Amino acid sequence: MDSAATAVRSLADALDHRALSHVGKHARLELRFGVRRGRTALIHAYAEPPFRVGRTFAEADGLHLILASSAPGVFGGDHLEQTVVVEAGACVRLTSQSALQVHTSRRPAEAVLQHQFSVGEGATLVCAWDPVIPFAGASLRQRLSVDLDAGARLFWSDAVMAGREARGERWLFHRLDHELAVRRQGALTYLERYVIEPARAAVDRPWLASDAAYFGSIISVGDSVTDLDALQRDIGSCHGATGATDRIETDVVLARLMAADGPAFHAARARVRTRLTAPYPCAALS
Repeated sequence: MDSAATAVRSLADALDHRALSHVGKHARLELRFGVRRGRTALIHAYAEPPFRVGRTFAEADGLHLILASSAPGVFGGDHLEQTVVVEAGACVRLTSQSALQVHTSRRPAEAVLQHQFSVGEGATLVCAWDPVIPFAGASLRQRLSVDLDAGARLFWSDAVMAGREARGERWLFHRLDHELAVRRQGALTYLERYVIEPARAAVDRPWLASDAAYFGSIISVGDSVTDLDALQRDIGSCHGATGATDRIETDVVLARLMAADGPAFHAARARVRTRLTAPYPCAALS
């Protein structure tokens, strides 16, 4: 699907070169946001199934878009790419429609997600993602890259579950290979990389996950948070959750959270989010 505002698109760009067997499994999503008449607008959108471009919602001078999919999750052999560009001065909040379910396939194969975000000079990107839930036997490799220009701001919040708790699937997935890289003007600011293979090394040990079934990262770039002690107390006040905060640079703050159950994790996440998103003009998070 192309954005309605695109009157002419080159034939070479419009052609879909995927094999029929790859339709729905190999797909890309392109989104570009810019400032038009003093407000942030979605100025380009292209989606191949199962990606869908949903409605946008105005938030002050910014824009909120829920990333949607027509599929019930991702499956082994899927290769899904997202490219998001936020032009200079724009303010965008992206959220997911629901938790990302990673299904098991008949043949052992990993699902691959590659997401690239570019945030222009003085622009703001807020990403608040629902948890990734890897089912028993599932494999996922995700590569997430965020490039920030001068004066750009980022708020990033992600989460992972140990599996479908209600079905007793804690730590029964095959492999989770994760990398998140944040760069400012080409220089690496934050790199998070891990591989979890529960069958090879138990995860539910002290000093690792212990009894936690939820974990995630929250990163704020571009605004100085002066009271990390208060932020740490906010996390500590959420019974059942643990976490730690750190200042990587003067205006870069990281929080890592863990919890044994969903309510405790989401409560701690909400406390951190409320404190860290206060300066963001398009972060009206409910």
